[in-house]
Amino acid sequence: MQKNIKLPIIEFMGFCMHAATMQETIETIMERIEQSFFTQHVVVNVAKLVNMKTDSSLRESVTSCDIINIDGMGVVLGARLCGNYVPERVAGIDLFLALVKEAAQRKLPVFFLGAREVVVAEMVRRLLDLHPGLVLAGYHHGYFWDNEEDVINKIRASQAVMLFVAITSPKKENFINRWKDQLGVQFVMGVGGSFDVVAGKTKRAPLFLQKAGLEWLYRVWQEPRRMWKRYLITNSKYLAMLLRELLAAHSRWRRF
Repeated sequence: MQKNIKLPIIEFMGFCMHAATMQETIETIMERIEQSFFTQHVVVNVAKLVNMKTDSSLRESVTSCDIINIDGMGVVLGARLCGNYVPERVAGIDLFLALVKEAAQRKLPVFFLGAREVVVAEMVRRLLDLHPGLVLAGYHHGYFWDNEEDVINKIRASQAVMLFVAITSPKKENFINRWKDQLGVQFVMGVGGSFDVVAGKTKRAPLFLQKAGLEWLYRVWQEPRRMWKRYLITNSKYLAMLLRELLAAHSRWRRF
């Protein structure tokens, strides 16, 4: 994480992250693009925090990022319980859509990488309908692991300014960190399953569930066989980590 970025920083679970608003994040990213500074962006949620504790490659990829936003009400609420000021959740998909809008208004070429071919193509079609001024540098599906260098060359040749990568974690974080110096873009962000949502293949949880920090429960309801065990294990580990963090914070407060 760069120290010269003027966004509030907190430390939670042993990791530094930016406790910024959506608007502060957008303005900072756009300012850095205007100044030709490269920005590697990531959002952290409960699953990512848990996995970073044991996955050194993921930990390196995340902590190397210039901007680390907090996505997931579980992290927001946990950080607040430990005495940190976190103004709001910065959901990755909402930031993604806001940045695409900014790119269209500023005529910044954008490249989209990830999902299945039919999904990314449909998402691009919808975004072009929504933002007629969007400059499409190119797009490519997310199943390219036998020819990574060819995809990197395609991105670099496209002269894209912004790159959005919709691949599962930790593949996307490690891919971005591995190739960041060869991408040729000024901004890169992992957006998980956002392409599927924009393309209409999956639905987001209702707003009241998002605000309550229960978006994960909606995903379990959508895909029970695939998701229930993952979230049960991950959330249990996170609660144990949070309890240790709270006890440590309480011990520090007692010393004062």
